[in-house]
Amino acid sequence: MDQRYPIGHFEPQPFSENQKAAWLADIQFLPRAVEMAIENLNDTHFETPYRDGGWTVKQLVHHIADSHVNAYCRFKLGLTENNPTIKPYEEKGWALLADIDLVPINTSITMLYAIHQRLHATIANLTEEQWQRTVYHPASEKTMSLWFLLGMYAWHGKHHVAHITTLRERNNW
Repeated sequence: MDQRYPIGHFEPQPFSENQKAAWLADIQFLPRAVEMAIENLNDTHFETPYRDGGWTVKQLVHHIADSHVNAYCRFKLGLTENNPTIKPYEEKGWALLADIDLVPINTSITMLYAIHQRLHATIANLTEEQWQRTVYHPASEKTMSLWFLLGMYAWHGKHHVAHITTLRERNNW
């Protein structure tokens, strides 16, 4: 297994009600999944990278919160503007900022609960037409539908939770 992609790469899917329900559940329950993944870990565990050269558990948790704050903004922009250009960010740089070391990861877990409650409420009842609204990502030079973003962020959360849970399994934590 490639430790960088323990659940594989994101695979876009055509719109379906079943897929929508699954991805929305992933969004709704991600905060609890992250919380369960780090349950009973100690400071030494939080400072352990999930793979050689990878982020620590602490960096992963803070990254998920950072990323999903951006997701929330991207969905809101996509729903209220016509194909807005979204702001890329340097996630590797964010993972090195002082707050990552100074702020307990419980703060990012709390952020995830709040952001995901708002995000889920915003997107849970979109029409199929609304899912086809788009945003433009200048770094990748791609136009992405909100449907694509839903799948990508559902995958993203599970991807990083799997980083933590596979690390735990490898180390018998």
